[in-house]
Amino acid sequence: MAHTKIVNETAITTFFLLGFGNAPELQIPLFLVFLIIYSVTMAGNLIIIVLVIMDHHLHIPMYFFLGNLSCLETFYTSTLLPTMLASLLTGDRTISVRGCFIQLYCIGSLVIAECYLLASMSYDRYLAICKPLQYATLMNRRLCILLTAASWLWGTTVMTLVMSLMSQLKFCGPHEIDHFFCDLTPLINLSCSDTTLVTLVGLTASVIDIVPPFLLTLTSYVCIIAAIVKIPSSDGRKKAFSTCSSHLMVVSIFYGSLISVYALPKKEALKEVDKIFSVFYTVLTPLINPLIYSLRNKEVKKALRRVVSKYGISK
Repeated sequence: MAHTKIVNETAITTFFLLGFGNAPELQIPLFLVFLIIYSVTMAGNLIIIVLVIMDHHLHIPMYFFLGNLSCLETFYTSTLLPTMLASLLTGDRTISVRGCFIQLYCIGSLVIAECYLLASMSYDRYLAICKPLQYATLMNRRLCILLTAASWLWGTTVMTLVMSLMSQLKFCGPHEIDHFFCDLTPLINLSCSDTTLVTLVGLTASVIDIVPPFLLTLTSYVCIIAAIVKIPSSDGRKKAFSTCSSHLMVVSIFYGSLISVYALPKKEALKEVDKIFSVFYTVLTPLINPLIYSLRNKEVKKALRRVVSKYGISK
């Protein structure tokens, strides 16, 4: 009996990520799919970063925010997908407790930063379209840097608080995480300590850092759409609606999946659904953001041609 008690109280050193199940026939197809997604995501975001840095025509607030978004999603994707690809290829799904905590900290910080960065970008577009005469004065370089820095800093601050509470938890077993990465709720569920405080802080942070930025973003786009309706030219309205609707679609997928996973009450039956929604905001949005926000943009295409021509890469 004493021996059993000692075993039960022994802290575990590794976790086992269950991922997408144990079907061997799916491992290679999933590996190839996620490898393609990772390659395209990294290429798209790195192109945006290079263009924003090297082409002076893109040194304006809109592309400053887009460059930061691409930088964020480069880190974001690199935190998650290489580990997932390695586990799919080798079958080794173990991750150390320290590595799991580091992954949770990085992903959490970057997701929170992205929420506020997307809100800042929508505010920038609102000023550009709805208040064009005041835009240059209101959206100056200082405000751009302040909004961006605040987004990054707030993400790290919130996750530092969460991780300081997580580090006090004990994990005695089981060690299986029913997810494809180290997420907050599955980790809390494995703890043999009192998790009341960290659960409350995590839920509060989720609501505060998802809902207000989403409402601000949504309000900005509603105002933008209202302004677009007043455009006299039908071609102008069509073009503006096309751009605005695609932006709003990506934002809705990102925030919708986050709200479903983190801000709604949890039920055991919805764990698999949450896993699917997690793919939306961790894998799909970093893939489509550079395509929707940047690479379809005429100015970005022109900048790409200028950079290619300048450095003799073209034929």
